Amino acid sequence: MSGGPKISPEAAEVAAEAMRHLWWLRDAGVREVSLAPTPGPARPAVAPARSASSAPSEKGCGSEALLAIRSGLGECTRCKLHGGRTRLVFGVGNPSAEIMFVGEGPGADEDIQGEPFVGRAGQLLTKMIEAMGFARSEVYIANVVKCRPPGNRDPEPDEIAACEPFLKAQIAAIRPRVVVALGRFAVQTLLRDATPVSKQRGRWREYEGVKLMPTFHPAYLLRNPAEKKPAWEDLQLVMKEFGKVAPGRAT
Repeated sequence: MSGGPKISPEAAEVAAEAMRHLWWLRDAGVREVSLAPTPGPARPAVAPARSASSAPSEKGCGSEALLAIRSGLGECTRCKLHGGRTRLVFGVGNPSAEIMFVGEGPGADEDIQGEPFVGRAGQLLTKMIEAMGFARSEVYIANVVKCRPPGNRDPEPDEIAACEPFLKAQIAAIRPRVVVALGRFAVQTLLRDATPVSKQRGRWREYEGVKLMPTFHPAYLLRNPAEKKPAWEDLQLVMKEFGKVAPGRAT
């Protein structure tokens, strides 16, 4: 006899995504969630998959423009970080995304998998994206530097200078409506502003004609859970830009 109805892998994944969404909202201090559909303009569909014969082999190269940037980057040796990398981490996501998240640099998991934000901080970022009402596949994610700094140390000025032109080209190719800059190096690199993130977050800035929201890096939020609430407030400002309504809070 069967012990109960079987759950398909697709249903299990939907349930897992829902739980990740609820965990992030709980940590951010949300106590009520509306079941009503969220109003707002429809988002553009994720770019259709290319045929097997024409699809770029690299992650994050879903358009001709991004593929050209990746080709120009090549097996980069422009700075000393190349000597210790396993894989160059270019980016991942929708090549026509309306939201782009920019972090600092790859960690150990990212270096192995060749994809940004796949470790613990990446899992939290995925919860944050889902809590905003988006799927990870709908946004684009990249880093300031494309190779892992040894021991996860901070990227150095010459390393940032070597990689920044490729990040700028990615932003120009994707043309997002909003860039969310995650943490000190992303914020300071894009804005040329050394003011601490704690004093810049929650206020709209601009990067080459694109609206930019500075906020905390997910790795920082893992170390400082009390900052999840202000980070969620920053993300709600981004949601408002897209006509999305945040879940209600208990009064």
